[in-house]
Amino acid sequence: MAHIYIYSPAGAVRDKAGFKRGVKRLESQGHQVEIDKDALASHERFAGDDETRLQAISRAASSGAELTLITRGGYGLTRILPQINYKQIAKSIANGTHWMGYSDFTAFQSALFAKTDTATISGASLIADFGADSSKGEVDDITEACFDDVLLGQNEGAGWRLPKRSLADRALCEQYALKPLYIKPSSKDSALLWGGNLSVLTSLIGTPYMPQIKGGVLWFEDTGESPFRIERMLTQWLHAGILAQQKAIVLGQFTESKLYPHDRGFNMASVVARLRTQLSTSKLKIPVLTGLPFGHVATKVMLPFGAPVRLLCDGSDAMLLWDEL
Repeated sequence: MAHIYIYSPAGAVRDKAGFKRGVKRLESQGHQVEIDKDALASHERFAGDDETRLQAISRAASSGAELTLITRGGYGLTRILPQINYKQIAKSIANGTHWMGYSDFTAFQSALFAKTDTATISGASLIADFGADSSKGEVDDITEACFDDVLLGQNEGAGWRLPKRSLADRALCEQYALKPLYIKPSSKDSALLWGGNLSVLTSLIGTPYMPQIKGGVLWFEDTGESPFRIERMLTQWLHAGILAQQKAIVLGQFTESKLYPHDRGFNMASVVARLRTQLSTSKLKIPVLTGLPFGHVATKVMLPFGAPVRLLCDGSDAMLLWDEL
């Protein structure tokens, strides 16, 4: 089993019971769980002041663990991006340590790739994914299986069923489609997979922490954002010229999206339809796929940020394939 290092680089842990359940569950599976000394620190809304969290990241990089796992997201990484020792983290990854998280962790992933071209894993966090209250349901089987695949060196792809509205983009995906699955994703038709939390990534546009990736497969998820806010952020990406430089856009789960009476039918379907119109012109032929099982939801696949992938579309099924990191 694996050596897993637990640390808190962003928001303070408020759900202490969930923290304990998450640790207990990982330990019950035979993992060696090492908890950072400041994992439960608290300063204002953060898991300790900025220097405390920077030191926690550094200790995680020096731990020699097979996996570093954040306790939770929230907010806090964006404000310390200039002070992070990216070379130390890249060295730890070269030595076999996986770095995993999501939500606010997207800022860390984006900055690390921008600075070092080093891939990380968009995946689980301790409390949200392993600290589930048994009275409200167990840990999701798919999430747990994909997590185990990472630790076993078997995380090489993710598939999902396309919602009906995505089927119109199937023809646009044919240029990326694989028929024999043994073809290496590192072939000339591959593209870098990148993305994550939409609002976090949007805040990095125009900064040194936004990767300059062309010809990539770009994906997004978010929570608590109304459709008009989501469209406003996507429009910023469009105006910045970033979307037009990608091979495909993939949308994950957008949860707790509040609608207002004066929206009058304007919803996520409206956002997606407009985005498809903007990216399917005489000059642009960029598919927009939906339904990716990732976001602030129980069911998550584990996705490599910054790794070359192949995108398949076969009927109503979509799949991303990559070489194990």
